Amino acid sequence: MGILAAPSGRAGNPDRQGEAGAYELTINPWARSAGLHSLTTACIQGAEAMRLNVAGMTRIHQTEVLLGHTIYLKGSDVRLNALGFVQKVGKNGAFGISLMSLNLGDIVEIPCSNFGRDRATFSPNFFHLGMAYAHTFENKVSVGILFRGISESTANLSAFGFALDAGVQYVTSPQDNFKFGYLLQYRIANAVWRRRTVHSGTNPDGTLQYNLTYDQRSASFELPSMLNIGMSYDLYAGDDHRFTLIGNLPPIHFTDNLGGGWNIVLKDLFFYPGAYKYELGTNSESVDHSVYTGLSAGMDLKSR
Repeated sequence: MGILAAPSGRAGNPDRQGEAGAYELTINPWARSAGLHSLTTACIQGAEAMRLNVAGMTRIHQTEVLLGHTIYLKGSDVRLNALGFVQKVGKNGAFGISLMSLNLGDIVEIPCSNFGRDRATFSPNFFHLGMAYAHTFENKVSVGILFRGISESTANLSAFGFALDAGVQYVTSPQDNFKFGYLLQYRIANAVWRRRTVHSGTNPDGTLQYNLTYDQRSASFELPSMLNIGMSYDLYAGDDHRFTLIGNLPPIHFTDNLGGGWNIVLKDLFFYPGAYKYELGTNSESVDHSVYTGLSAGMDLKSR
């Protein structure tokens, strides 16, 4: 299986950049496709497809299970754990389950009333659970849909929301060289932060103290919606070697990203992916570029 690629990015009004919450939805926990800047909308396959284009789930033989552990932003103590499971259903269908958690480590809490004294810590938790189904028609067009629940919590705040992914992959040409992919990630409902507060009080007669715990709706925030459109083309050198060109069209989101890349496959065992992504509207002399811009590369060894 080659790591073929397609475009992925974000577009729309740059002034809205940073306004959405749950941006961990845009993080790719899988090392293989991360080497291509996650530009694999057109031809991602198997369990990784539940993150980048759910329609690609069907292009496996029977069953696939992936486990991933990622150290994100080295030195920040941010870690991702991911599980992907895909089971073939009949000849053309596939069912999948996707789990991802984001661990930010322990953060020291410094309340103003306790400054300079013993400091407590808290650990924010982010967790996603997705269930998906995909189907291939005539081995040319694949469609898929994924329903995802998003849970976030930190100290005495928690939030929960729902999102929907819908994807399409199209394969054409005599050797299936040309691939086109489309993915829409859309929120079903905004997530709402709720605050849990413990209030201490005293009975009117002053003989007994009591604690009253109540939940307070704090604020809602928008989940990031995204439209990815990608394509790739395979160039073959014999039956064992392949060079894949990657291109992308500007998708729709809060910012515009343009990306392109390549993937070299030798004997279906060695993979050398690389890509470059540029964020429009940023000054080359400024420092406001995100971590998803610039050059990415990797190497993958596949065992038989």
